[in-house]
Amino acid sequence: MKLFQKILIGFILGIIVGAIWGPGVVLIRPIGTIFLRLLSMLVIPLIFSSLVVGVASIAEPQKLGRVAGKTIAYYLVTTAFAIVIGLIIGNIIRPGAGMGLVLEETAQEAAKIPSLSDTIINLVPTNPIGAMAQGTVLQVIVFALFFGYAMTRAGEKGKAVLEFFNSFAETMYKLTGIIMGLAPYGVFALIAVTVGTHGLSVLLPFAKLILAVYLGVIIHELLIYSGMVSLLAKMSPVKFFKGFSGASLLAFTTCSSSGTLPVSMRLAQENLGVSPTISSFVLPLGATINMDGTALYQGICALFVAQAYGIPLGFGGQLTVLLTALLASIGTAGVPGAGLIMLTMVLTSVGLPLEGVALIAGIDRILDMARTSCNVTGDAACAVVVAKSEGELTEIK
Repeated sequence: MKLFQKILIGFILGIIVGAIWGPGVVLIRPIGTIFLRLLSMLVIPLIFSSLVVGVASIAEPQKLGRVAGKTIAYYLVTTAFAIVIGLIIGNIIRPGAGMGLVLEETAQEAAKIPSLSDTIINLVPTNPIGAMAQGTVLQVIVFALFFGYAMTRAGEKGKAVLEFFNSFAETMYKLTGIIMGLAPYGVFALIAVTVGTHGLSVLLPFAKLILAVYLGVIIHELLIYSGMVSLLAKMSPVKFFKGFSGASLLAFTTCSSSGTLPVSMRLAQENLGVSPTISSFVLPLGATINMDGTALYQGICALFVAQAYGIPLGFGGQLTVLLTALLASIGTAGVPGAGLIMLTMVLTSVGLPLEGVALIAGIDRILDMARTSCNVTGDAACAVVVAKSEGELTEIK
């Protein structure tokens, strides 16, 4: 039985057990928590080793710049599409209409929006070991890019270091395979606790919001990702979604783009035919800066809050939401619940009440599942497109 089939069985059994057992299902929470910690344990060493090897394998500076340019351009374009789709759906479905909420006098404090210069400065670590210890992924990526490039410039002596990191990366891939053998059990526990804790009753008042986010994610994946993969990479969308379904389902359950990265890299290479060179560069980068599902969610939730409190949000306001969500999604950490924190930035940018965040927080886990799955699937679509453009996409039968 293939891994994605085992994960799917664990997912379905988790829903059944959670619905039957109810809140008492928290007794098995440690199983899911341990699985998430095992995945988190992999992230930093896997990102660093795979990026170093990825950059070193793209020995020519011209090719490295070309691949990086294509990747970042793709991520920005698809994220912009995601926000537009979210705003369109939010205007059509109007999930917050009719709630008639009244503002309380006390207001929550917004997350501070970092300036562009601060964002750029904070990309460069003062202590790369400290960045790894703290899990500051963007800084680790920047150091890995410089380190990998310097390794190619070091000539013969650099080859010895590259040999070490090749072995290190292969060891991390093997460790990933071992831990992924536990995925069906981790997925079972995580989804059972989610269903048992929230139940169906908490979903009913916010059914339109959940519908809007899930519908937006489905439309974005079927329209944008299918179009990109079929038109630019000449790959069947059915083959793409089927080959990557294991990672998408794992992301849906764990709500962690970074935690799903080890599986994403393996499936992109084995099922989609993306070369290790491209997958080692594009996917770790995407797990950090490509957040289509999160951006789409922020657009819909901003409209939900505006409608719930009866505050008009015109074209100018929605354009501000688009731009802020685009920048905020790039800085969103690939960990569970980070999108909710970034939502405060989006609401603040258009003067919407931060009390709206408390409304969404109760069902955020349900929304997080859909947006994370979309984020991870988008990373894979980008890897396929970039690999095809570089002639590094192998036909998998």
